Amino acid sequence: MSTPTLPPLSLPQTLDVVNVGLPLFADAVARQDVPVMQVDWRIPGGGDPRVVAALRRTFGPYAAGIDAANAEVFRRLDRGAPQLVDVLPAAQVVPVLAEGRTLLHSGPPITIERTADPLRRSMRAAACAEGWAATPEEADRMLSSGEIRIESANVHGVVVPMATSMGPTTPMWVIDLADAGIRTHAPIGQGSGDVAWFGKDSPGAIERLVLLREVAGPVLADAVRTIGPIDVMSLAAQAVAMGDDVHVRTQAATNLLLRTLLPGLVASEHPRKVEAATFLSANYLLFLTLAMAAARSLTTWAAQVEGSSVVAGMARNGTDFAAWLTGSGSTWHVTAAPPVGRALYQPGRGAADAAPDIGDSAVLELVGLGGACAAGSPAVAQMVGGTMAHAAELTEALDNVSVGNSSRFTIPVWGMRGSPVGVDVRRVVELGITPSVTTGILHVSDGSGQVGAGVAEAPIQPFIDALLELDARLTAGA
Repeated sequence: MSTPTLPPLSLPQTLDVVNVGLPLFADAVARQDVPVMQVDWRIPGGGDPRVVAALRRTFGPYAAGIDAANAEVFRRLDRGAPQLVDVLPAAQVVPVLAEGRTLLHSGPPITIERTADPLRRSMRAAACAEGWAATPEEADRMLSSGEIRIESANVHGVVVPMATSMGPTTPMWVIDLADAGIRTHAPIGQGSGDVAWFGKDSPGAIERLVLLREVAGPVLADAVRTIGPIDVMSLAAQAVAMGDDVHVRTQAATNLLLRTLLPGLVASEHPRKVEAATFLSANYLLFLTLAMAAARSLTTWAAQVEGSSVVAGMARNGTDFAAWLTGSGSTWHVTAAPPVGRALYQPGRGAADAAPDIGDSAVLELVGLGGACAAGSPAVAQMVGGTMAHAAELTEALDNVSVGNSSRFTIPVWGMRGSPVGVDVRRVVELGITPSVTTGILHVSDGSGQVGAGVAEAPIQPFIDALLELDARLTAGA
C-alpha cells in the first residue's frame, strides 16, 4: 500500500489579524505594518464566579421565563400612553406632603448630613418658599434639627430634576396612565437662571418658587383643564424627529406643548396671566419634568411584571446612585454617584467645579429618550465630540444592552430606527456597558448654579447587584 503524497505546505503571503481583548497586542501587530482589527472584550463581571454563574443561569435555564417577562415589560414601556390631565398643588396628590413639614428630593433616600451642597441649598430655598423659614440660614437649622423632614420623591411616585427639592405647595403635573390605573407626578419646571433646582438658595431662586406656586401653576392648571387630556409621548415623539433628545434639549417639545396649550392659556382669567406667559416663553426646559412624570408612569407599570431583567429605575441625589429592577421583590442597589464626563462647560468652568451626577431624570433613558435618542440630537453631539457620529455612539451603546427599539421615537439620522427601550441588566453586566445619561452639571460647592452639561456613565456595581438579586429570586422559586 502506497502512502499518499501531501502537497507542499504554502504559507500565506499576507496576514490580517483580529485581536480580542488586550489592545497592546493589536498595537504590537500594527507597529509591524500588519492590518489589525481590535475587538474590545472583557471577562463578564470582572471574572467574579458568582456573576458568571448568574449570567449562565439567566441566559440559560431561566432565559425563557425572563425573555417572556421582558417582552411584556417592553410592551408596557413602548405602548403605554400617559396623559397630562391636571396641575395641582403637591399636597393634594402626594399624601406625605400633607403631613407636616416635609420636603421631597431627587435620588435615593439620604440623611441631611450626607446631602450634596446643591441639594441642600435647594432644600433651604424650598423651606423659605413654603414660609417655614425666613432665611436660608434658619432653614438650614431646621433641616439639621429634623424640624423639616426629607424623603425621596421616587419613593412616593414622584420624579424631580437635578437638585430639585419640593414642598406641599409646589405645583405638580398630574399624569394618568389609564390602562394601568396609575398616576404619577413631577413639579412644574423652574426654568433657567437663578433657580433652586440648579442648587441655589438666593432671593431670586426663592422668588421663582413663589412665582410657580402663585402664577405659573394656576395658569397652567386652567389651560390643562381647558385643553386636556394631552398625550405626552406623542409630543415627545414629534420633538425627537425635530432634534430633541427630550432631556438636555427640550426646545421642540416645549414649543409643541405651549402651542397645544395656547387657547387655554389665553382663556385663563388669572390676573397675572401675562406674567405667566412671560415666564413660560423663556422656559425652554418646561417639557422636561412633564416627560419625566410620563416616563415614571411607564416604568411604574413595567415594574409590576415579575421575573424580568429590565431596569425599572435609576436615580441620583448628588451623593448616591441607585438602580432597581421590575418585580415586587426588587430592591434599590446603591453606590456613589458618578461624575459627569464628556462635558461642555461654561467659560471659565471645568471639571474641578462639577458636582457628581444628580436628579431623577435618568428615568427618560429607560423609556427611549435622553441618551437613547442622542443619535438625532445636535445639542448632544455638541457635548460629546461635535459630530452626529459621536452622539450616535451613545445611542448605539444603549442599543447593545436594550431589549427592543421604540415604535414611536424614530430617529431620522439613525436610519429611521426606533430608539433603544428597556435596559437589560444581563446585557449590561455581560458587556460592561452601562446606560449613558445626558444631564446638566451643577457647581459642587459655591451655589453658582449650572456650570455645564455632559454625559454621566452609570456605575456598574448596582447592575451587578441587581443581576445577583434576580438570579437569587429565580433560584429560590425554581
